[in-house]
Amino acid sequence: MSLVRPALNAWLRLTEKPYLARVQAPARLRRSFDFKARLFFRRPRQVQVARMDVAGVSCLRLRRGVAVGRRILYLHGGAYVFGSARSHSAMLGRLLMDLPEGWEVVLPDYRLAPEHPFPSAFDDAVCVAQQLGPGLVLGGDSAGGGLALAVFAHLTQQCSALRPAGAFAFSPLCDIGFSGASLQENAAQDVVLPASRVRDAADMYLQGASAQDPRVSPLFARFEEAGPVWLCAGTTEILRDDALRMAAHLRGQDVPVTCQIEEDLPHVWPLFHNILPEARQTLRDLAAWIAALPAVDHPSPETSR
Repeated sequence: MSLVRPALNAWLRLTEKPYLARVQAPARLRRSFDFKARLFFRRPRQVQVARMDVAGVSCLRLRRGVAVGRRILYLHGGAYVFGSARSHSAMLGRLLMDLPEGWEVVLPDYRLAPEHPFPSAFDDAVCVAQQLGPGLVLGGDSAGGGLALAVFAHLTQQCSALRPAGAFAFSPLCDIGFSGASLQENAAQDVVLPASRVRDAADMYLQGASAQDPRVSPLFARFEEAGPVWLCAGTTEILRDDALRMAAHLRGQDVPVTCQIEEDLPHVWPLFHNILPEARQTLRDLAAWIAALPAVDHPSPETSR
C-alpha cells in the first residue's frame, strides 16, 4: 500500500464523512460534489469531451483519437441524489488512456431524486443504452454501479438483440435495502459513507417503491447468459458485502466474475487517480479486463455522430 492511502483516508474521515452526515439538502450536495470534482479530479488533456443528446438524455462523450469502434456507457454514483457526468469524467478519461484507441465513453446525466424518484434513473439509462445499440460495456460506481448492473440484467434478459458485452462496477450499491452485514460491521471504519444516512438517500429515490425491485437492487435480478462482470470494493466499506454478495449471485447463475476486494481503500477510490497509486492500478486492471472482452458488433452510424 502507498503512503498516500492513509493520508487520504484521514482527510476523508475528517472532511467528507462529517459533511455527508450533516448536509441534507440535495441541491447543496450537488453543488459541493461538482465543485470538489472540478478542484481535485483532473482529466487527461488527450481526451476530447463533447456534449451530446441520446434518447432525450444529455450526455458527455469522451474520446481519445478519431476512430470509434466500441463504447462504454458509464452511470455516475451519488446515491441517486447528486453527482453528474462531469463530476466523473476525469476518472473515465483516465480509464480511456489505459484502453486501446477506438473506445469512447458516454456518461448520461440521468434524472436525480428526490425530484425524479424511482424508476427515473433506470428508465433514462435503459433509453440511452437502447439508443447506443448492442455490444456496450456498462459501468458505474456506488448507486451508479448498482444501476449499471440493473440495466445490464434488463438488457440481457429482455432485449437479447441489445445484449451488452460486459459490465463493471466500483463499490456498487446492489441492495438498496441494505441487508449486508458490512453496513454495521464497517460503520465506524468507512471513511466516506455515513451509515446513518444511507436510508435517507434510499427513501428519496424509492419514495415507497420496493427495495427488492431488481431495477434498483440488482442483487435480486436474473443474469442468465450474461456477459462477464468485474467488481471491486474496499475491505472497510459499508458496501463491501454488496460486492461480495453480488459476485456470489452472479456466479450462481454461471456468469464469469472478477471481484477485487482491496485492503482499506476508500469508497470509489479510482476517483482519486490523480494522487492515489492504488487508484491508477485499479483503472489499469480494469482497462486490461475491458480490452480482453470479445469483440462485438459496431454501433450504427446514426449513434456515432
